[in-house]
Amino acid sequence: MPLHEFVCVDCGQEFEELILKEDETVTCPGCRGSNAQKLISACKFRTGGPVVQGSPSANAITSRSSGCGGCAGGNCSSC
Repeated sequence: MPLHEFVCVDCGQEFEELILKEDETVTCPGCRGSNAQKLISACKFRTGGPVVQGSPSANAITSRSSGCGGCAGGNCSSC
């Protein structure tokens, strides 16, 4: 989904906007100005590879676990 982050140059408000066309004009929700600058957003995703212990991905999986002490993510047959 083409959701982009912007900051208004006029009032400084940061906001997200759904952009369907590259040349679409973005309007600040705070001051209604059209002087917005696109921000570089961090992208976060997880592939099917192994999870390294101590990494943010491992911590997220552990916090969602079902409480099983045998595995870290509730993905084994005993959970």
